[in-house]
Amino acid sequence: MSRSRSSSSCFGAKKQRLDDEASSNKMVVPRNGLEAPGVIRREMCYYCLDVLHRHLYKADPPKPPITFPNAPYPLFVTWTHGKDENLRGCVGTFNALNIHHGLREYAITSAMRDSRFAPITEDEFPHLTCSVSLLLHFEEGKHYQDWQIGVHGIRIEFVNEKGYHRTATYLPEVAHKQGWNHLETIDSLLRKGGYRGPISESLRQSIRLTRYRSEKLSVPATEYLRARQNGYIV
Repeated sequence: MSRSRSSSSCFGAKKQRLDDEASSNKMVVPRNGLEAPGVIRREMCYYCLDVLHRHLYKADPPKPPITFPNAPYPLFVTWTHGKDENLRGCVGTFNALNIHHGLREYAITSAMRDSRFAPITEDEFPHLTCSVSLLLHFEEGKHYQDWQIGVHGIRIEFVNEKGYHRTATYLPEVAHKQGWNHLETIDSLLRKGGYRGPISESLRQSIRLTRYRSEKLSVPATEYLRARQNGYIV
């Protein structure tokens, strides 16, 4: 994985020293991909599954897909396991990458290099589900509660107790799935971003927040394997 591309886990964080950050007083809002909705395709999940399957079985990488466009988008790839959908990896980028390249890179990165988990194995593959999230409609929030649960993902920028500049993100589905309100989500995200001190209202008010939306689809590996047996090519 190329960390220089600002890769993040679903609960990821980055840190930078404030006195080394020339633009520390300005929130950088990622550029959107295409604004039109309805870009996400099941074939994108099929492609990620194909990339990982070939990687695990040491086959040649797949050819560039022909079933969906190659426009630039920030994106995340998520892997879950079993009926309980236990998280096995989730990594993405806020930089807009051409979808073909971005999915190929982050299908492997999220499956094999998410530092929170052991790499996914061949035995796990049939029990996986792959989710692809394309991020769009980035907007700078007026305050830390200026977002809608179940609609927006959030990316926060803050200064930790050691004076480091940190960022962290939750995808749109996280707060809703956990049953959190705005305050609980922000406090959890601060902790996930590495903040270890007491969380005060003044700290929350100091947060720079960017909200965004996503288009997301999920496909189980069993569906991909059936399609593959029938000769389907992404």
